[in-house]
Amino acid sequence: MTELDEYWNSFLEKTNRDKDEKCAGDLFFEGKNFINAELNSIVLAGQKTAFFTTLATFTIDGEPLPVSGELYILVDNQNKPLCVLEMESVNIIPFNEVTWDMAQKEGECSTFGEWKEKMQEYIEDEGHVLGFDYSEDIKLVFQTFKVIYK
Repeated sequence: MTELDEYWNSFLEKTNRDKDEKCAGDLFFEGKNFINAELNSIVLAGQKTAFFTTLATFTIDGEPLPVSGELYILVDNQNKPLCVLEMESVNIIPFNEVTWDMAQKEGECSTFGEWKEKMQEYIEDEGHVLGFDYSEDIKLVFQTFKVIYK
């Protein structure tokens, strides 16, 4: 049994959930060591309650979109479990229709301009690797979540 399996089983037991309930997977907020740790710390502090991913990423990778109510284990850069997250909502929205209220839920930027700049750079970098181009109306998957166990 892996450390993630043990963590999941402990979560099920301590929260009186059905022992057959399945984990939808693990989440890792991309970044180099210290950035990943920083992102994880703002999740654990309740400051980060959402994130954006390009719809193209799911399409290219052939992955299904997450679903509200799914449970995920947040892991650190060494694949150690940190907490269990429940997906609250999953919406597809064009980049140019994202609001500051939505962007603030990521908990990473102090202004909307800063968020737009960083997000555009992220999309362009990801597009370069995966083979798609940035556009103002590129579709993003906006996912909100809450920490339910740590």
